[in-house]
Amino acid sequence: MSQMNPTLITFIFYIVAMIGIGLYAYKATTNFDDYILGGRSLGSVVTALSAGASDMSGWLLMGLPGAIYLSGLSESWIAIGLIIGAWLNWLLVAGRLRTHTELQNNALTLPDYFTSRFGDSKKVLRVISAVVILIFFAIYCASGMVAGARLFESLFGWNYTTALWIGAIATISYVCIGGFLAISWTDTFQAGLMIFALLLAPIMTYLALGDNAQQLSATVESVRPLASNMLSDLSTVAILSSMAWGLGYFGQPHILVRFMAADSVKSIPAARRIGMTWMILCLGGAVAVGYIAIAYFQAHPELAAAVSANPETVFMELTKILFNPWIAGIVLAAILAAVMSTLSCQLLVCSSTLTEDLYKAFVRKNASQYELVWVGRFMVAAIAVLAIILAMNPNSKVLGLVAYAWAGFSAAFGPLIILSLFWKRMTLNGAIAGMIVGAVTVIVWKNTMAHTEVYEIIPGFIFALISIVVVSLLGKAPAKDVTDRFDAAKNLYEKEMQEMKTGK
Repeated sequence: MSQMNPTLITFIFYIVAMIGIGLYAYKATTNFDDYILGGRSLGSVVTALSAGASDMSGWLLMGLPGAIYLSGLSESWIAIGLIIGAWLNWLLVAGRLRTHTELQNNALTLPDYFTSRFGDSKKVLRVISAVVILIFFAIYCASGMVAGARLFESLFGWNYTTALWIGAIATISYVCIGGFLAISWTDTFQAGLMIFALLLAPIMTYLALGDNAQQLSATVESVRPLASNMLSDLSTVAILSSMAWGLGYFGQPHILVRFMAADSVKSIPAARRIGMTWMILCLGGAVAVGYIAIAYFQAHPELAAAVSANPETVFMELTKILFNPWIAGIVLAAILAAVMSTLSCQLLVCSSTLTEDLYKAFVRKNASQYELVWVGRFMVAAIAVLAIILAMNPNSKVLGLVAYAWAGFSAAFGPLIILSLFWKRMTLNGAIAGMIVGAVTVIVWKNTMAHTEVYEIIPGFIFALISIVVVSLLGKAPAKDVTDRFDAAKNLYEKEMQEMKTGK
């Protein structure tokens, strides 16, 4: 039996298990609320781990270790920024968004929440936000499918098109069948697989160094003199731009929807602790893999050809070298887990937007729950086909737009989410202005200021924030029914937080 056969068998078992979870979730999905938000029934553990898994895509096991291997610890500023941003998102947004979306006419999607929060009777904000979500997530989904295809192509030698379709069909299956519950339950399993792989791989690599482990830093610096220096000739602007990735959390629909689905505000603090512990350990493991691999391949140059050709394969190559083929299959399945968990959530957010914010809002206002669930399943398949078409050319520019999409969501939705939860005076026109200015700034900056070190997320976020405040203050104050709903949500959140503190 060849080394790849055990890995293939492990992958097949893994995919079948994910589809099995989808079938189980199908029985628990009785209406559209269940399909796209799980009936707001997620406990602390599932909320935390599904949020983490849907956030951390193949970048965690491929891109970050590869960047550290190539350039050293200076690449870890992005990870630090992400940790800070995620913690603030859990602390400031999670509980409040859970309460506000429920009291805002039980909003099931972000466009739905914006419409109710600002009394948007003409549904302008709903349409604009739906378009932003569909454009950026089409790009996101395509990049996820390419990552999955590259994994199958690299491990099993399949041609790119075959690998693309197999990975896509596996993900589409459990999303279509089980909806949000299937995604959340599979994400929880996938999060466990990811942390297992990212803790085990650096330990095994370190042990494989033998006597060289005692001089790890010296060995690394003999190969990459600046690898241990986090500053490594970076300017202050470059460091801030890397850390600014953390701003993206406030506007990512596939992460925010996890907060909306929690069973109560009281689950959020425990979920925050679980989620942040998982995230710090995973990011630390990914950085350690890339760093220790520098010393490992220096000691074993005869094994370094594949990694030298493509540093992003460093995690895969170490796994194939150091582990028994059956264990390697389990560890490598973590990459597939990272890709599938993010892709599945993105597909469902797109489906929810098309179904709830466009089909139900403009086409069939009185559609039955049964009809909406099946329209949602059809929309998952439709978005997936579009993403497959975009991903057919693996060398297309769409792969370079992942950071672009992260910045776009951050600028378009981040300031809007934060102020909508904290500032009662914010108006509909302010929200519209902020969303448009944020998205346009990112696009213009990316196309005219790409030569600078400033990541487009920074000007986009700042200009959107300013636009919301200025336009809101220049216009009429919000209607009384709008501010009353805001006050009701704020008071309920504060009451629940007080009950947690007093133990009631």
